[in-house]
Amino acid sequence: MNDPDASLAPSAAAPAARPFSAFERMVAWRYLRSRRKEAFISVIAGFSFVGIMLGVATLIIVMAVMNGFRGELITRILGINGHMVVQPIDRPLEDYAALAARFKGVDGVVNAIPLVEGQTLASGVGGAGTGALVRGVSAEDFQSMEIVSRNIQSGDLVGFLAGEGVAIGSRMAQSLGLGAGDMITLVAPEGDVTPFGVTPRVKAYPVSAIFEIGMSEYDSSIIYMPLEEAQLYFNAEGVVQSIEVFVEDPDDIDAMRPLIEAAAERQIFITDWRQRNQTFFSALQVERNVMFMILTLIILVAALNIISGLIMLVKDKGRDIAILRTMGASSGAVMRIFFMTGAAIGVTGTIAGFFLGVVVCLNVERIRQFFSWLSGTTLFNPELYFLSQLPADMDSGETIVVLVVALALSFIATLIPSWRASRLDPVQALRYE
Repeated sequence: MNDPDASLAPSAAAPAARPFSAFERMVAWRYLRSRRKEAFISVIAGFSFVGIMLGVATLIIVMAVMNGFRGELITRILGINGHMVVQPIDRPLEDYAALAARFKGVDGVVNAIPLVEGQTLASGVGGAGTGALVRGVSAEDFQSMEIVSRNIQSGDLVGFLAGEGVAIGSRMAQSLGLGAGDMITLVAPEGDVTPFGVTPRVKAYPVSAIFEIGMSEYDSSIIYMPLEEAQLYFNAEGVVQSIEVFVEDPDDIDAMRPLIEAAAERQIFITDWRQRNQTFFSALQVERNVMFMILTLIILVAALNIISGLIMLVKDKGRDIAILRTMGASSGAVMRIFFMTGAAIGVTGTIAGFFLGVVVCLNVERIRQFFSWLSGTTLFNPELYFLSQLPADMDSGETIVVLVVALALSFIATLIPSWRASRLDPVQALRYE
């Protein structure tokens, strides 16, 4: 009985100690400390700690990035496109001004923008060309679209407000070699009607402003044109194709639909942002749920390492268990000692993973730029992922779920070896080694 751990049961006071007492915590702490003959067990415990820390951090980071990605996309998509799109059924929208005014009077409606849209071929310096979506809006409505009007990179809105210029995205300007003040040539497939048929309409406009929304799909394909000029260009004098309605709460769009239909006072067809982007956002939600389940396996593997480490520790401490039981320690005390030993790894790993995840989320864009510089490649290419920066939005509810899952798996992993240690009687424990 010369084992140094024999001193862990120095008095008969141990069996009378309350659950999770200072004595039990001391023994659990002693078992966590590394000794030369227990080096292999300490290595397993270290891997368990690192595994849980990385698993928790990875889950927090990935969920935050996916939340940020979804939030940024929704902000930009709904900042450019209306939450509800109203289109005519029986006759063209000739009374669009009155309709827009009635829509703006509905409670919960922020804005209503009459719109003319058309596909064109845009060309700039050197004859380079690209497809473009021309959106005709009034000067007042353009200024109300803050995601565009407040992100002007060069030029100004003087020409646009005067009805003489257009506003284009930064990526389109870059691809066409255009700057503020240059001329952009637009070619529409349906133009003037001649005795020889319909000829394409070709017209050049000065670039009054260059905007950057931060979503490459829009920055490279959208041209804003004054409403009156767009009506002339697309042969739609006096009418618009649709009215885009912006509401206070996009998630409560179903409640707004009957109010808009009543305010229209005519037959209209309504589509909302969920219908127009259903496939896209459904795919994001499925990917988010699958990633959560897959990354939870990292924590599960680390928890299994806790089981193997504790089983080996129980076997190594068989003589200590016999001494504790001989001195009168209950089986519950033995179970709690080994439970605290394993739970300490899970708790410290979870806390460390939480802080690591928070630090990475707060600096995720800097980290992306560093690794891009280190590898010499563009990580998170805006042309592929739509956004110019890597977003991260930590959700407190999801973070709590991650922490609870990690702690629960860690606690469950300690139960089997702890219960196994508590079931040993002193005679069996002496033979366990």
